Amino acid sequence: MEFLSGNALECRAGEIAGQEVILAGQGGIIVPESLNADNVAKAQRKAEKLRAAVGSIKEVTGAYPLIVTEDRWHSQAHMMRARLLAHLHVYIQVYARNCEIRKIDKTTAAEFLAANHSYSDASCRYRYGLYLKRHTGHNAGTSAIPAGTLVAVATFSNARKWIKGDRTIRAYEWTRYASLPGVRLSGGMGKLLNAFIEEVKPDDIMTYADLEWSEGQVYETLGFELEGRKSPVTFAIDTSNWTRTALKSDGPTAGVGWRYFQNLGSNKYRLKLTDYQ
Repeated sequence: MEFLSGNALECRAGEIAGQEVILAGQGGIIVPESLNADNVAKAQRKAEKLRAAVGSIKEVTGAYPLIVTEDRWHSQAHMMRARLLAHLHVYIQVYARNCEIRKIDKTTAAEFLAANHSYSDASCRYRYGLYLKRHTGHNAGTSAIPAGTLVAVATFSNARKWIKGDRTIRAYEWTRYASLPGVRLSGGMGKLLNAFIEEVKPDDIMTYADLEWSEGQVYETLGFELEGRKSPVTFAIDTSNWTRTALKSDGPTAGVGWRYFQNLGSNKYRLKLTDYQ
């Protein structure tokens, strides 16, 4: 709460549906998640409790809370603090109509995603960047973004092909999307998605929404349909540098003194651009 009050935001500790929360700004609900599980079983029990709490909070308030985990707060400090402020309506407003699409190289995408995406870069085939064309935006206590700034990146996989009747379906995964964390980018996801569709002309695109951040309704506004849920992943946390390592079901656990965290899983979305069964 010290960070919030230091940014002139009113905040207080509270409780919703039995879950301790921080209430801040105009209706902001923050769930701070400490990492104190010293084995996988404890992490799984904590995750079950957190999933239930998030569901109850949404049922009571109609809002999906922002979950702030201890490791992210330390390991991705700048991104997390900017996202927290944006969640509380402190951001620079940028519109996609004031930006242009450029294809970007692997290094540019990797550097941007390392700084601005929860899980950094991932294997992909297509990379697009959204660059600001001119000075614009609502100034929320920080300098306006200069023209030429890379404000968002989207990456897509190579095609996976399968046969449906007498036709070959080319399916792709939208592997990553990230924007500058202190920016509210209106229309950015749609503009990047349309650039990929125009160039590649896919039959099918699938993607995942990490439930640690949101349920992914933004994908529904882009025409995607909810198809299912991806199981939670358990991570080992090295508290010396707060890095996450995903644990394999048949692999060993981490070293002495590490902590464990199980995320909330992901919602799976699919956009069908070709009519097939």
